Amino acid sequence: MSELQTALDELRDDVMLEAEAGGVFQQEAFFQLYAEAASDSGDAIDLEHTHCHRDGGSKPYRVDGYAFDQDRGILYLAVCDFRNGTELETLNAAQIDTSIRRVINFFENSLRSEFVNALEDSSSAFTVAYPIFSNRASIKRLRIVLFSNARLVARRAPQLAEEAAGIPVVFSVIDLARYTEIQGASSTPVAIEIDVATIAGGPIPCLRASSSSEEHESYLLAVPGNVLAGIYGLYGARLLEQNVRTYLQAKTKVNRGILTTIKDSPQMFFAFNNGLTATASAVRLVKLEDGQSAIAAISNLQIVNGGQTTASILYAKDVSGSPLERVHVPLKLSVVPETAIEQIVPKISRFANTQNRISEADFFSSHPFHLQMERFSRRIAAPPQAGALSGTKWFYERARGQYRDGMAYKSQSEKRKYQLEFPKEKVIEKTDLAKYVVTFDCRPDIVSKHAQKCFMYFADQTSKQWKTSQSSLNENWYRNACSMALLFNWTDKMVARSDWYASDRAYKSQTVTYTLAWLTNHIIADGKTGLDFNQIWKLQDVPSELQKIIEILAQQIARAIRETPENLMNVGEYCKTQACWEQISKRSFDLPEVPDHLTINPDDSKSEEKSARSTARLDSEIDLDIFLLSLVSKADLVRRTADRRGLLSPKSSSALEKLHRGMTSLTRPERNAIRLLVKRLAEEGAPVEMIG
Repeated sequence: MSELQTALDELRDDVMLEAEAGGVFQQEAFFQLYAEAASDSGDAIDLEHTHCHRDGGSKPYRVDGYAFDQDRGILYLAVCDFRNGTELETLNAAQIDTSIRRVINFFENSLRSEFVNALEDSSSAFTVAYPIFSNRASIKRLRIVLFSNARLVARRAPQLAEEAAGIPVVFSVIDLARYTEIQGASSTPVAIEIDVATIAGGPIPCLRASSSSEEHESYLLAVPGNVLAGIYGLYGARLLEQNVRTYLQAKTKVNRGILTTIKDSPQMFFAFNNGLTATASAVRLVKLEDGQSAIAAISNLQIVNGGQTTASILYAKDVSGSPLERVHVPLKLSVVPETAIEQIVPKISRFANTQNRISEADFFSSHPFHLQMERFSRRIAAPPQAGALSGTKWFYERARGQYRDGMAYKSQSEKRKYQLEFPKEKVIEKTDLAKYVVTFDCRPDIVSKHAQKCFMYFADQTSKQWKTSQSSLNENWYRNACSMALLFNWTDKMVARSDWYASDRAYKSQTVTYTLAWLTNHIIADGKTGLDFNQIWKLQDVPSELQKIIEILAQQIARAIRETPENLMNVGEYCKTQACWEQISKRSFDLPEVPDHLTINPDDSKSEEKSARSTARLDSEIDLDIFLLSLVSKADLVRRTADRRGLLSPKSSSALEKLHRGMTSLTRPERNAIRLLVKRLAEEGAPVEMIG
């Protein structure tokens, strides 16, 4: 069996599990999986599922999802090519062209008032057509993404299609092979091969800034503005390193100063702008007639600093039509071997961004908080559900693909054992954790802004909490988070299977987050701390009394969020506003009172939290004691490694000397010195676990 056929079988399983877990059709489950991959890879921002199609007529159309970056004027439309068969099929150029044409037809239709007015306000077609029509003057570029579980006959880079209503159209394809690459990419960028010479009309001269003996190569370039706009116009956020991509998606304001310089003083752009910092895994060098080196092609280009500059230059071209011939952008390009990308690129990104507005929250994906949640999830077993002989564990996926990797190369019996210990329905991804916690923090408006913006909000809040009160993010916090996940997912599935939802299958995610946020806010207004998540944890289920309350409330919330102001007809956009939450939170709904035994009062909450923090501090000390014992056998090697890297302090040197002699009873200052040294070694790419 080929690797792609195996990947197809795994995708079919994932689609069925996603459909069952969410109570949705397989087509929607397929869309959700691919939309997440598109967001991860930079092919699109968070897409909202809006399946609509028309097969007959002169202009048949189909759209399965959309998103609009209003500040940059970029409209994203997605279309699915989902095959139900068990055998791997091919996707050819004619099929791609047909799918793209149908999306363009819908886009062009949506620019006409008669088309939009003929649609039902509650239909999926109206959900996407209305924002297109109302923002038609702001749309400067259309990006179409085709999702397919077939295999492309020939790999195609993103490319310009015909213009639609005078607007540039770029389309890209995520076929099964590319989807599989994205899923397995982790922190390594999915391959991007840029033919610089073709886009620029010739190789770009460069100056080598490193010696041939160094591990990586460095080059300095002055990239013409129209070339940079052309490259970014084709590849979009795929060129941006993950932290920069997340930052730009969450904080999308275009830099007006850059636009002013391009318009008024294009010849001074090189002098005024700090330029870009980028990495690549390889470059193809050629010699120009005058003997100077030039770059003709770049592999795996990733912009780690300067994403705002890059996006603003394309915006200047699309919006104002500013000529870019006199604009040149400084570029520092580091060519890093593929084997070192995971270690070096995050460091370049972090250090390159120390002088601008990207905060530590933007680097939250590698925060130690995730390591701690991962440790809890591998160690803490949930109580068995009624009728079960043993408990299972929730699986916190710190990095993409960890759950699947855990089953790799295992026998069938080992896989079954693994899945019994960590059921698929109990996997929690980072962005999902953010969604659960922010919902019960009563910010459904943030959750409705979709995964990346919700994650950035969560990152900011959690980073602050980690700095001021790390011990509060303890085992009790983790168990509560798992209970939030259980309650959120139960509510999501309940809504999906409700009769009232079947008649109007829209705004499920908004209904779920607003329902649970309203309920929490209602309980707090009654003087309680919130729901008693400990009960849910012990049951590993939603108490029947709580189920009835949520079932009654969700239907009323679904109606309430559809009552939009006259000037904002799009329900999805309305739910993203704080005004929507303020309006919903103040409303009263007809439902039974929440029993006291399902809630927790402030005194009990404080006592429980105090005990949990004390346990967390004790566990931390016990973990350190165990770690120190493991360090004895290689203490001298660690000391020499730290000394060679200039990280050794007198106190840590003394502590390691003691450990080398078998003395594990260290003073508190010595223990703290070891903690700090271990952290610094890890930051330098030499974790203690890898020494020896």
